[in-house]
Amino acid sequence: MKAAVITAFDAPPRYGEVPEPVAHDSGHMVVDVLAVGLHHLTRAKASGRHYSSADALPLIAGADGVGRGPDGKLRYFVQGPGEMGTLAERTVIDLDHSLELPPEGDPVAMAAGMNPAMASWLALRCRVGFRDGMRVLVLGATGSSGSMAVQIAHRLGASQVIAVGRDAKRLAELKVLDATDAVALDDPQLGTRAAEVDVVLDFLWGEQAPRIMETLLRQRSDRARPVTWVHLGSMTGESAAIPGALLRSANLQIVGSGLGSVSTRQILEELPALAQDIARGALRVEARAVPLRDIESVWNDRTRERLVLIPAE
Repeated sequence: MKAAVITAFDAPPRYGEVPEPVAHDSGHMVVDVLAVGLHHLTRAKASGRHYSSADALPLIAGADGVGRGPDGKLRYFVQGPGEMGTLAERTVIDLDHSLELPPEGDPVAMAAGMNPAMASWLALRCRVGFRDGMRVLVLGATGSSGSMAVQIAHRLGASQVIAVGRDAKRLAELKVLDATDAVALDDPQLGTRAAEVDVVLDFLWGEQAPRIMETLLRQRSDRARPVTWVHLGSMTGESAAIPGALLRSANLQIVGSGLGSVSTRQILEELPALAQDIARGALRVEARAVPLRDIESVWNDRTRERLVLIPAE
């Protein structure tokens, strides 16, 4: 069968022939893969840069996907360390790490939306004591995960959702949709406009994090009122030099959210509701489907739309 095969961490996967997968016990199943999103996680694992990356090559790329098993059911699945990748015509899934999807769900939309939406959904549901009426700041809101975070914060009952990013056109679109305010990343008024938020969903990190923390906390009317800063991505750098004075002078809690900080049990409990929202269109997903055979040519594409690979075409 055909698959996207990683032969070097510094090169795109190649479209090639691999052996047919085999399920060795009743807890696993071979599924026909229908759609796989080309996520940041997929690229990071394939480059060896992600903390869950394998170190032995060759490997089949792909971290999650949507497929159909011999029982005819549509499933979303996530592959764990050491499991076969998903960018293939067929793969073996762990049934305990899969979710049966609504039959009306669009495989392309589900494959495009689940991974980027999962980040903020799990952060707000599992890592933050989120309540109706809280105010949320999204840093990196113009990316696919960030724009989903704006929608999800609104969906879960935020009274204020402030979108922050560099793309002026996209910020304007977000303000028309679910953001109550949209602020450019370099706007000197950012601290003032976001001073009273309760939660920060940060997809940027790096040197931007301490700068925005400082300007936000300086404008805050009551520094003793809690604010939770959730690290979700590192678009501007893996390290952030947080001055100790920021932690001593404000009720600031910094947490991360991702595989490991949220348990598998929590993830599996939360995903059905998220899948339902995507399947019925409550969350908008921008996706573009491309054939798996084009994997090398689209691997490094950076578009606002989430690319989804279709093995069967």
